[in-house]
Amino acid sequence: MILAFDTYYYNEKAKTVCLLFDKWDAAEPKQVFTEIRDNANEYIPGEFYKKELPCITALLEKIDLTNIKYIVVDGYAILDDEGKYGLGGHLYNYLEEKIPVIGVGKTNFQTVEERKREVLRGESKNPLYVTAVGIDVDTAAEYIKQMYGKYRMPTLLKKLDTLTKEI
Repeated sequence: MILAFDTYYYNEKAKTVCLLFDKWDAAEPKQVFTEIRDNANEYIPGEFYKKELPCITALLEKIDLTNIKYIVVDGYAILDDEGKYGLGGHLYNYLEEKIPVIGVGKTNFQTVEERKREVLRGESKNPLYVTAVGIDVDTAAEYIKQMYGKYRMPTLLKKLDTLTKEI
């Protein structure tokens, strides 16, 4: 099983949504989890994970992780080629390095090159940027490429983004 997380911020609240799906090419999630938190942490430049990680971990407490093989987050797992952790890396640490985390970014983060893969999907000329911890980045990029949908953004990740913004 695979989990994918995204968080949306509005009116000093944070809405985190998680989709559970069973295979990379799944068209629909098996289950949807949601958590809304008041008083979302402030954004600190270069430390985005401090804002979003508490939202994800609060929702994770409601999910049985027994059969979870991978987690996908909106953002970066690694921030540079020395291995500085981004949101995905900090989540991997929180999970005691038991579940690999794949970060999928929509914009290029210039400080990481060797540990990042560009994934082109559909007919898009704009890649997704994949980083990973606990799994080889080439394997992670292949998994994201295999996800269902004919556009740049896999269908489930687009659905996830849409669900976070429904208030």
